[in-house]
Amino acid sequence: MTVEREREPRPSLSPQARGAAAAAAAAAVALTLLWAMGQVTLLGAGLAFLFIAAAALWGVRTGAGVPAARLAAADEAQRQDSSRRLVAGIVAALPDPAVALDRDGRVIAFNEAARAVAPALRTGEHALLALRSPPVVDAVRRSLASGEPQQAEFSERVPIDRWYEAHVIPATPTAELDRGLYLLVLHDLTPMRRIEEMRADFVANASHELRTPLAALSGFIDTLQGSARDDPDARERFLAIMREQARRMARLIDDLLSLSRIELAEHIRPDTPIELTGVLRQVVDGLQPLARERGVDVKVAAEAPLIVPGDRDELIRVFENLVENALKYGASGKRVDIAVERSSSLDGPEAKVLVRDYGPGIAAEHLPRLTERFYRVDVGQSRAEGGTGLGLALVKHILARHRGRLQIESTPGHGSTFTAHLPALARPGDEINDESIR
Repeated sequence: MTVEREREPRPSLSPQARGAAAAAAAAAVALTLLWAMGQVTLLGAGLAFLFIAAAALWGVRTGAGVPAARLAAADEAQRQDSSRRLVAGIVAALPDPAVALDRDGRVIAFNEAARAVAPALRTGEHALLALRSPPVVDAVRRSLASGEPQQAEFSERVPIDRWYEAHVIPATPTAELDRGLYLLVLHDLTPMRRIEEMRADFVANASHELRTPLAALSGFIDTLQGSARDDPDARERFLAIMREQARRMARLIDDLLSLSRIELAEHIRPDTPIELTGVLRQVVDGLQPLARERGVDVKVAAEAPLIVPGDRDELIRVFENLVENALKYGASGKRVDIAVERSSSLDGPEAKVLVRDYGPGIAAEHLPRLTERFYRVDVGQSRAEGGTGLGLALVKHILARHRGRLQIESTPGHGSTFTAHLPALARPGDEINDESIR
């Protein structure tokens, strides 16, 4: 009986080896044709044949003996690495904090924004170890278990209050990523929450400011219709108070409407050339009755004419608020100095208008909040002076529309200085180089 020997499996060739052998065969055929046509010498053809044979033999040997499974594994590892690099590049380009996870919850990639939120993130480690928020951890676990998108909201109190919305999104399974792909994105809700808080505070403050004069008007009307119906002296006194309360409401409504209009147009910079000294002298002339009533001496010191691009009515509103505040709250110093100066900044020529009083000054803790709506250092004094709590907020927004800013300096017992910085034209005919105008 004849016993056949079991054939050993032929070693497979790698794609590189097969390619080298095919290229060598094609080159050999080409050289044979060229030699037959007399295009190369016999010696040259022989040397070329030897070189081709050596190259083919090296290619076959380097590819021989490598199991097909090992080659397939190498190709798969290469695809996996390429896919991970692609995922890492996409995650790095996302503006929100983002983390790519596999189906076991291990970190594949994350961007710098995610590192800022969760500094303990490490590639290859479980993301749940780095995520401190229980709602986020629960959302990740639910998504990994169900394969469905999940979301959760959470907040951080240290170092400052921040709010986030976490989205865990399973990606479509692919052959390149054998362990699946989940994307955790943290959307920052902080600006939205702060706007909501500001809106709520604004509505509450505006309602309160309007309710006070309305309550006074309603009370005096009831009194005039009742016990004071036939009392001429009481009627005259009450009508004067009612008139003042009505004016207060009118001022408040006017300031609210002005603030809304300025905020709507804050992105559009006005470009009409305005001479500042003339604006200031008009403001001072209009406030002379108040200055005489308070016994305050107002002086204006101006250099050569300064031209700024702006809206004349809005600039008058700015300086009326600043000078009127100095006359009302700094009247005890009996003096208000206004100076117009030319200076320079990184953005070019600048005009500075300084309004200084010599009154009681303002404590340091109040300075950062003076331009907030309805913020008052002394609520009672402000209302007694007829203030609406919106004057400096208007100043800030008008200056912002003019691409300027407000600087406040004050020392208790030594008065306060409010400085308006505005971009200036070097000469009256200069053009404004600002893309926002066009």
